Amino acid sequence: MASIKNVVLVHGGFVDGAGWGSVYKILKNGGYRVSIVQNPTISLQDDAAATQRILATQDGPAILVGHSYGGAVITEAGTHPKVAALVYITAFAPDKGESVATLIKDPPPGAPVPPILPPQDGYLFLDKAKFRASFAADVDPETAAFMADSQVPWGLGALSGAISEPAWRIKPSWYLVVTEDQMIPAVAQRAMAKRANSTIVEVKGSHAIYVSQPGAVAALVEQAAKSVKVAGA
Repeated sequence: MASIKNVVLVHGGFVDGAGWGSVYKILKNGGYRVSIVQNPTISLQDDAAATQRILATQDGPAILVGHSYGGAVITEAGTHPKVAALVYITAFAPDKGESVATLIKDPPPGAPVPPILPPQDGYLFLDKAKFRASFAADVDPETAAFMADSQVPWGLGALSGAISEPAWRIKPSWYLVVTEDQMIPAVAQRAMAKRANSTIVEVKGSHAIYVSQPGAVAALVEQAAKSVKVAGA
């Protein structure tokens, strides 16, 4: 029995896979084989398919990691036989029949309201002027400005895509709760993590924790990889 060396990283809405750069470097330096999914973020079905295409290329069991909306993607795609464990990074973890849209419909009292602009042709953007405060408060201003100006349109079909069979019901999971997140309230993160029976670690930071504190993210991925022993890994 050996620890797992394959890691697949899945980004969320409004961003692309390039944001994983620092997490990628840490894991690569630690001896992991790391792949990054580039989700179209047009529909949940397409994003799950994109993720499973990358999973199919792995030479053995993999840890599947999702940030934000990427959590819904790994919940749907993570039933793939190559997936040994799931890692949620301040992410949505919907149950069967749920979507991101249903999870955000009734925010807790006093929860921050993400500055999502009205849909344009079926796609969403965050208000650039409020992007850093809501998404990347602990990211340096120059990087946060680039993230705001390079936003990927987030399709309404991705938000409304319902989970068919949640992978966290059959795979072990870990969850990084980010306490200062202004996009997904910490109370909602904890509730989803508890429901998924995830191993929970908490850190103080922004929604873009994978950019601002890549070491904390990589450490949780390594914890999952070393905890799940798979024959032939």
